[in-house]
Amino acid sequence: MTAPKSPLSRRTDLWPLVHAERAALAADLADLTEEHWTTPSLCTGLTVREVLAHLTAGARLNGVRWLAGVIRCRFDFDKQVAMRLAEQLGTSPADTLDRFRQVITSTTKPPLPTMAMLGETIVHGEDIRRPLGIRRTYPIETLTLVADYYSRSDMVVIAKGRIQGLHLVANDGPFSTGSGPLVTGSTLALTMAMTGRTAYCGELAGPGVTTLRDRCGTT
Repeated sequence: MTAPKSPLSRRTDLWPLVHAERAALAADLADLTEEHWTTPSLCTGLTVREVLAHLTAGARLNGVRWLAGVIRCRFDFDKQVAMRLAEQLGTSPADTLDRFRQVITSTTKPPLPTMAMLGETIVHGEDIRRPLGIRRTYPIETLTLVADYYSRSDMVVIAKGRIQGLHLVANDGPFSTGSGPLVTGSTLALTMAMTGRTAYCGELAGPGVTTLRDRCGTT
């Protein structure tokens, strides 16, 4: 059964938020050196350049191309992700960034909710920014939308299941979900932890943190 939508997730003007986050990420990466581009991201096995190419691929992949790729890869979804990433990597870091800039205002997407595209942009943006020491001050409304979405969904990434039996409460905004041992922290840190990023668990507090940290190793 599909979980009921919260009032926050009923809004229809999500694409401008996606576009704003893409533009902010492109601006943050404008002056990276060649060495920076090879930095390991928070996505295991991928550099920050490869994660950016993955974001570009998602913004170019419509439902028809997604299904064609799934069939071509014999329903190996990880293989399709790798294939599409390689298509958008380009010949150099500058080319990778230029390809991403070209899709900043794209509304093309795989068969996923637009909210998932917003979530991917923020989470993968942090996968890139964090290892590079880049900090972004996100609009709290945008972060709250994304946190609320992930707390209710296991689509693309296990999140709802990861926080089952825990009570998450943001200390910088209105986000709150679940019941059980408390986990508190910024909305961003809670979002990143519930999507499996152990690096953000150190920014959280409460008796439920150990459980959440242990679950970050699951997929």
